Amino acid sequence: MTVPSVTIRPATPADLEAVAGIFAHYVTHTVITFEQTPPPAAAWRERLDELTALGLPFLVAVVDGDVAGYAYAGPWRPKPAYRRTVEDTIYLSPDLTGQGLGSALLDATLTRCAEAGIRQMIAVIADTGSDASTSLHQRFGFTHAGRLTGVGHKHGRSIDTVLMQRSLATAQNG
Repeated sequence: MTVPSVTIRPATPADLEAVAGIFAHYVTHTVITFEQTPPPAAAWRERLDELTALGLPFLVAVVDGDVAGYAYAGPWRPKPAYRRTVEDTIYLSPDLTGQGLGSALLDATLTRCAEAGIRQMIAVIADTGSDASTSLHQRFGFTHAGRLTGVGHKHGRSIDTVLMQRSLATAQNG
């Protein structure tokens, strides 16, 4: 099932309260993120400014005028040799999952990263027992790169992470 009239566009400061609200749900109620305290909109403003300065995408999915999800690509590691490798992040409004928004956001993020000269994208996925995020990334050509066992602990349980990777290199940016 797909969402009619979804618009994917760059995030603006006006979107960040909605972004903070979406993320707060996952911080509070799930083990999908290892954050323990939801960051305020001001922290999201800092992230937007940082990613914009680096030329990396921070996108929102808008449905019926409301922010329904977001995605961004952030630096994989701070050392200069990793500058062309990013980690993707995608979160959707919990009532709008399974409707194609994640695919639309990941597709747009991959495209914008490739245009920015990024060569590798890494997905770090909490192994929660659901295959939704892993399946999404596989559909877009990500392959398994490893598993980190018991690296997270939240809500009284240990959580593994699955690492997936996709090359964005083309003949032009090799």
